[in-house]
Amino acid sequence: MQKFLQLDFLPRSADFGLLVLRVWLGAAMVILHGWGKLTALFSGNNPFEHAVLGIPPWPAFILATFAESVCAVLLVIGLWTRLASLFLVVTMAVAFFVAHGMALSGPGSGLIAFLYLAGFTVILVAGGGKFSVDGK
Repeated sequence: MQKFLQLDFLPRSADFGLLVLRVWLGAAMVILHGWGKLTALFSGNNPFEHAVLGIPPWPAFILATFAESVCAVLLVIGLWTRLASLFLVVTMAVAFFVAHGMALSGPGSGLIAFLYLAGFTVILVAGGGKFSVDGK
């Protein structure tokens, strides 16, 4: 019973935890955010209406699309993990602080950007771990 209560049947590995975090967050970012931005980009639509931190709408949209698709895929496979997570941290920080005005509840909430920001910051600090292309 003690083994069950302490969850000893699960592997205790920070590297395995980083693998799960990288794949989970990276795949979610690509599927839920990056893919939509990629299809919008290739169809010539730009959902960004205003400049972001002085960057005009189109370049800002291209940078966000790059981070949420290319960098997220790099995160999943663990290639250039810290650099990819840096792009994602900056993108999520802009999304949370600027686009959503630091709102954690209510309409236009930035809660998802805030949670992504936390996860990507952990990966930026810790790296990809040994179960990544970088770790080989």
